[in-house]
Amino acid sequence: MKKKAYWIWYPGDFEIWMGNRFNNRRTERGAMVPPFWKQDSHYATVVFVKKVTLTKKCTAHIAVEGTYNVMVDGKLLFGMPETLSLPPGEHTINIKVHCLESPPALFVDGNGLVTDNTWLVTYEDKIWIDENGTAHGSGIYVEAEKGMFTDPDQGPSKFTLPRRPIISQRVSLLADGILADFGRETMGYLILHGIRGEGMVDIYYGESREEALDCEHCETLDRLCISTNTITDCATRHTVPRTEDYTLEGSKAFRFVFVRLAATIRLKGILMDEEYTPTDPHHSGRFSCSDPLLNDIWTVSACTLELTTREFFTDGIKRDRWTWSGDAIQSYLMNYYLHFDTDCVRRTIWQLRGKDPVTAHVNTIMDYSFYWLISVYDYYLYTGDSTFVRQIYPRMVSLMDYCLGRTNGDGMAEGRPDDWVFVDWTDFPMHKRGVLCFEQLLFCRALEAMAACAALLRDTTLLDLPQGSLTTNDYAAGATHYGHLAEQLREKLMPTFWSEQHHALLHAIEEGKMNEQVTRFPNMFAILYGYADSGQRQDILRHVLLNEKVDAITTPYMRFYELDALCMMGQHEAVIDAIRDYWGGMLRLGATSFWEKYNPAEQGTEHLAMYGRPYGKSLCHAWGASPLYILGKHFLGITPTSAGYATYEVRPHLGGLEWMEGAVPTPFGLITVKMDRQHITVHSTGGNGTLVIGEKRIPIKGKLKIDFGCTD
Repeated sequence: MKKKAYWIWYPGDFEIWMGNRFNNRRTERGAMVPPFWKQDSHYATVVFVKKVTLTKKCTAHIAVEGTYNVMVDGKLLFGMPETLSLPPGEHTINIKVHCLESPPALFVDGNGLVTDNTWLVTYEDKIWIDENGTAHGSGIYVEAEKGMFTDPDQGPSKFTLPRRPIISQRVSLLADGILADFGRETMGYLILHGIRGEGMVDIYYGESREEALDCEHCETLDRLCISTNTITDCATRHTVPRTEDYTLEGSKAFRFVFVRLAATIRLKGILMDEEYTPTDPHHSGRFSCSDPLLNDIWTVSACTLELTTREFFTDGIKRDRWTWSGDAIQSYLMNYYLHFDTDCVRRTIWQLRGKDPVTAHVNTIMDYSFYWLISVYDYYLYTGDSTFVRQIYPRMVSLMDYCLGRTNGDGMAEGRPDDWVFVDWTDFPMHKRGVLCFEQLLFCRALEAMAACAALLRDTTLLDLPQGSLTTNDYAAGATHYGHLAEQLREKLMPTFWSEQHHALLHAIEEGKMNEQVTRFPNMFAILYGYADSGQRQDILRHVLLNEKVDAITTPYMRFYELDALCMMGQHEAVIDAIRDYWGGMLRLGATSFWEKYNPAEQGTEHLAMYGRPYGKSLCHAWGASPLYILGKHFLGITPTSAGYATYEVRPHLGGLEWMEGAVPTPFGLITVKMDRQHITVHSTGGNGTLVIGEKRIPIKGKLKIDFGCTD
């Protein structure tokens, strides 16, 4: 069978290039707002090489993004040939591509020669391959996405998300304009339908009705000048010929749109093209149960994650519209339980990391560098994709080298003046200077992830391909080195920060003195990462997580980890109650997607405000979709125990529900679970699964049904 060809490029370059376009689309009140961290660029010239043995004559067609030359067996061909004709035998094909506008990319399709992940690539740093085909230095495998880039006429630079028409649910004629309500949070391109007359059109977007109607303070707006023959975007000064229907260029997030018209302008209607990420309904997670509120929460969580899954996993669709590593690691985990979109995970990991040399933390945030490193091993655990780990590992090393270079004399991570130490948005005072316990827990976990990835690459032979710039000995040394550093740090964590008096981990060391503030953050991560022993875990549960005197978390961001830790401590019924209360509270206030932050104590329009701005809060924020992960992992109970679900466990918990059913996507298909108070049914088409009920462990073979006469 003939291999399928697909577009290839230098690893990470397409993602970095597209990330620059993506992160620079944010606007505030008509002004562009780029991210405040370093943005790298793609390599302008790269060389692709392939050694091939042909048993018969091959005719291959070439498509390229950029200008290029072709060399076959050391001989440079004339011009930029679109077709290669190769006789039987061994050949070496070198194709050099140059492009400033977008990453140099290549597509070759022929009988016996196609572009795939067996090609090598270099960015012309004069480190290449030897006569045996072994890669040295930067000669590494090409990046590609098989499922998306298989059309020779649609190169990577032409990638866009699809659109679909959406009609507003309600239109209100006001004294000075038209208010359109699309019925739910959405994102896309507004269409002015049936334009008549000439003059100015002001457009105000809102995630809420209040925001759309507050022309002086809404976060996003557009302004158009309509003349006899042209329509001009006043912000960008881009002018196009006038048409009866006009689609605005920039995508916006909104539910409500207020269009204020000059007296000389009339419209027939306000429409939109919604931009969306395609999903496979046959390979998507699902959940339903005896509680209609939880069903609604799961559905809105799914909608929230789908809206924030764009070219990359973004934080919020109104604000910030950027990729943040702390947000992204949660999106990856929720995605593994919803759509299992591994392409988007890889794209986001590449884009966040950028190029070497490392001159600042990821997103400038110390904790976000640690999350990035941890996310690579998480990806491997869920997908089993060791090829990607090998591609990204050199950039893991350089980032970890940077982190290690900013540790103190005790080997602990300490923020420098140019670092942002985030942790979370809090409604209570919390210093973020000195040596934070929370940061050490993440740092230790990141070192463990480095050691695990190095050990994986030491022990794995991938398709018998050349090893690239790193050898098995390099991976072995890395596994030993990072493992030793992780062990050293772990041995210091609990003795340094644990307080028998407080039955908890304390907050930080500031100027040589212990800050004895107790917060939930380090304590719940000590449970999640297994750093607390059984007695300490019980102390944390009683004196911190279930203690109302400890300041509450008010962002879905850290509620994600808090509920994860509570489930690990067997508090499933308390977690169900918390989901009903917290996410149900947003639904009771009319949410159609989940928010960046929710404080039940706030009233009215206070729920819309953040950062000192009346509508600064994002009402569709990726970390708001936490129930997808919690319900899939801890209630359906499905988790991989080895890479790619080669082995996995199903530990279902009703948590006080009468019944539940659902499915979780995996590399081999869906694992489905049904449970009530008398029966459990599990169905799987792959992997080596184990159903765990109390102390019993039962192998899962295809479809398994267990009857029992007990309650949860």
